[in-house]
Amino acid sequence: MTGTGSTATRYDRRVYELMNDRRAAALYATAARRRVLVGAHVALSAAGAGLGFVLPFGERPWVLFALLGLLVPWCVATGAINGATRGLLELRGRMLDERQLAERDRVHARAHRLTTGVLAATGLGTALLGWAGAFRFETLVAPVLLAALAVHWLMPLWVAGLGVRDEPADDNEF
Repeated sequence: MTGTGSTATRYDRRVYELMNDRRAAALYATAARRRVLVGAHVALSAAGAGLGFVLPFGERPWVLFALLGLLVPWCVATGAINGATRGLLELRGRMLDERQLAERDRVHARAHRLTTGVLAATGLGTALLGWAGAFRFETLVAPVLLAALAVHWLMPLWVAGLGVRDEPADDNEF
């Protein structure tokens, strides 16, 4: 275990075990599979956010069931990405070594830059839609803010998932 000194709690050790469990490694064993996994997570997140925006507007009970149906595959995809990164973003700093801490800092910096671009484009798009009269600005504020929050929250996971390198090949294989 890396970084597991006497300060590691039972919670830290349990999360470390979960994040380093290789039983689902087939889901993220190659870069192509990780790209598909992150793409599926982005799609599931967007679908969930879209349904979440519809839910408060009217009585549509099917939306709630659709959201619940998306929740399970979204959680599986989230867990697989966390497994691929070996818990880089979920483990506490005391459980990571210096290399992992540096990698987490790089992921956060890259995600911050990407999120800044998404926020700038979203702000500009919202302003243009409001200015063109396509929508009332007030009706766009809540969905845009919630979407921005979701992107801000999930971008580090997506960046980390896409940045994972393949495991080295076993020396016994020819």
